[in-house]
Amino acid sequence: MSAWFERSFGSDYMIVYRHRNWEQAKREVQRMAGWLELAPGAAILDVGCGMGRHALALAQLGYEVTGIDLSHALLQKARENNDEGLIKELIQGDMRELPFADVTFDATVNLFTSFGYFEAEDDNKRVLAEIRRVLKPDGAFLIDFMNAAFVTANLVPRSERLDAESGLHIEEVRSITEEGWVVKQIAIGTGGDEASVQRYEERVRLFPLAWFEKALSEAGLTLTHVYGDYEGLAYDELHSPRLILKGRASH
Repeated sequence: MSAWFERSFGSDYMIVYRHRNWEQAKREVQRMAGWLELAPGAAILDVGCGMGRHALALAQLGYEVTGIDLSHALLQKARENNDEGLIKELIQGDMRELPFADVTFDATVNLFTSFGYFEAEDDNKRVLAEIRRVLKPDGAFLIDFMNAAFVTANLVPRSERLDAESGLHIEEVRSITEEGWVVKQIAIGTGGDEASVQRYEERVRLFPLAWFEKALSEAGLTLTHVYGDYEGLAYDELHSPRLILKGRASH
């Protein structure tokens, strides 16, 4: 059976997450890009670019942006969103084996919890090793992840809504496993018609800051700052909604 991330990031995913605000994401990406202190025209790799929201926002700032994602469906949407050709390249590939030469990029970004998908911990660490490999000497990285303690304390067990554009009913049921995964069960279909319902599962490992500190160091990445939200506030383990990690490729 294929992994959840090979099944879930398709056309229904774009309906489930249609409510995400592009303008808000653009503002957040602009702020985070500023934290990286990059030169104009710097080459950036967006690891897990999805529909291209963040890659496009970075490209609009004048950076040379390449996006990579495993999902053909999301990449097709990203290409449609890139109708002005601002994003340099959108490439299908696995973040555990980035299809780029060593020391290619001035920076990498991994945004809005596009990490922690893999069952084997070594696979998640391989992503960090690949980020280090493709970064130029002293290249910058940014990883925007959920804050495990905050998610655990504030998890909403169930929600439902109607997608106005498609008329589809969306139900999301969330839980945290003993092994430390936050799991979301998604059902999308026509209300009252069980035969129409498509079901998906999303699973992300709740890695705390201590895990990242160790794993980043092992990968040859130096953590220089930790933010707790998109406004740039300092990270607080209990109260910060995000765990945003900034650093450099180690010498």
